Amino acid sequence: MRRRIWLIALVAVVLACATVGFSFLRTPLYEASIKILVGQERGLTQNPADVGGLQQLTKTISQGINSRPIAEAVIQQLDLQITPEEFLEKHLSVEQVPETQFIQVNYIDSSPERAQKVVNTIGDVYAEQLSQVSPTASSITATVWERAVTPNRPASPNPVRDGLLALVLGLMLGAGLALLLEYLGDSWRSPEEAEQISGVPTFGVIPEFKALTGEKGEK
Repeated sequence: MRRRIWLIALVAVVLACATVGFSFLRTPLYEASIKILVGQERGLTQNPADVGGLQQLTKTISQGINSRPIAEAVIQQLDLQITPEEFLEKHLSVEQVPETQFIQVNYIDSSPERAQKVVNTIGDVYAEQLSQVSPTASSITATVWERAVTPNRPASPNPVRDGLLALVLGLMLGAGLALLLEYLGDSWRSPEEAEQISGVPTFGVIPEFKALTGEKGEK
């Protein structure tokens, strides 16, 4: 490993530099988020059993947000030049905050203003559609608890983070390559190894040296 430290360093530096350079060439993407609170029309329940039921229902509601009808409604309302499939697969992510009645909705876009506008519209559209589905006094509600703000920095790419990850990966790959080359090499690394492989005792060792270069002196 010590003899091939140059190879390990070379692989790590090249991979890190290539990753950072590629990150700067990518289009910045911005992420805007909202939080939706799932509750009941009569207010937040104090019954522990009802709370558990609402938390389970929150999982179902999160799937409703991440659905084609919501995507189509938002696309039509904002006149987005995008298909529902691309909207759901590449831009939108929905997840329940563990052990709560909150749902976090994230939308990624190359425009920070559009990302904010779209994700806020998603919350409004879903809240309206859910109220139409369950109009009774004890109906389930989805309220936009925390609206999105315009993101001021891109979520990706992150050149520093990507470069550090690539550096670590490069060190691992370089170390693996160095070990592989040592394993495939056919040179003997010590007098003991030469004696063990050849079966002949070692009587002498010639040390490695570099010839001195210089001008010849006058005779």
